[in-house]
Formats: sequence, structure tokens, C-alpha cells
Amino acid sequence: MSAWSSTLDALMRERAAALFGYAYVLTGDAHEAEDLLQEALVRTFRSSRRVTNIDAAHAYVKRAISTAFIDRHRRATARPQRARGDDGDYTLARASAAGADPSVRVATHLDLHAAILTLPARERACVVLRYLDDLPVAGVASELGLAVGTVKRYLSDAVARLREICADVDFDTPESIPVNAHARGGR
Repeated sequence: MSAWSSTLDALMRERAAALFGYAYVLTGDAHEAEDLLQEALVRTFRSSRRVTNIDAAHAYVKRAISTAFIDRHRRATARPQRARGDDGDYTLARASAAGADPSVRVATHLDLHAAILTLPARERACVVLRYLDDLPVAGVASELGLAVGTVKRYLSDAVARLREICADVDFDTPESIPVNAHARGGR
């Protein structure tokens, strides 16, 4: 068995669920998430890149998922869109799931997920990396190959839109660090 093959086997055994969940949060559809994950795996392991460490392979695949997701949305205008009511229509799944479990927490999560799915691809990717993966803004910028200011703008626009749709969800800013100014001279 070749090194890349054993790395791929180990990656799928140990981290397949996490990678699928990441793709699912971006797409909102299980079938699209599977396709996205498969595309990312092909992108990662088809080149001559020697990925023998499972952590490095996981990072490469996550990056490939983000990139493939954004690429798909760029090409979306040339492809037909899913009609309401087709298999995988999130709004129907949301309605049946909300009826089956009336708890407020589940409804809030479903509403938030539906709201995230309304965001443009880059804003959605920024929100997922920032709030789901808990990356700092600089980490999101590095992951997506964007400028820090661009990521801040995408996050600001996305959070403002999400606050309009889901007013009861709190988007804290853990990166805000209070600065205590000390007077010069005396202590």
C-alpha cells in the first residue's frame, strides 16, 4: 500500500465525519456535502504532493473544501438551480424537523442554518471558518487567501444580515481585547 493510500485510509477512518460536517455546514445539503468532500479529496490526493501526515492531510482537505465550495458558487450561474420541493430542499426538511421536535433550541439552530445558507458563498465561508472552526480573522484570511480587511468586511456584512434574520442569536466578538491605557509618567 502506498503512503498516500494509507494516509487517505487513516484520514477517512478518523476524520471523515468532521470533514463531512464541515462540508455540510457550507452546503446545507447532504448530497452536495458528499460531492464537495469527494471533490476535495480528489484535489488533495491527485497531485504529486506527498501528504503522509494525517493532520496535514486534514488541513489540505479542509482548504480544498472551502476552495471547491467558492468555485462552485462562481460557476453556479451557468448551471440550473434546484427547484423548490425537489429532493434535498432544505426548507421542506426544516419544516418537518421543526414539527418533529418543537424545542426552541432546535428551531433556533435550524433558523440560523437556513439564514447562513442565504449568505453569498464567500461570506458563508468566512462565517463558518470564524464561528464554527473558531479561527481568528487572520486565520480565516489565510485559509481563504483573502486580505484581513476583506474578511472583516465579509464578516461584518454577514453578521449584520444574520442579526436581521435571527435576532435571538448572539454573535460575540471574542477577538476584541480591552485595552487599558496607562497614563505616561506617573504610576
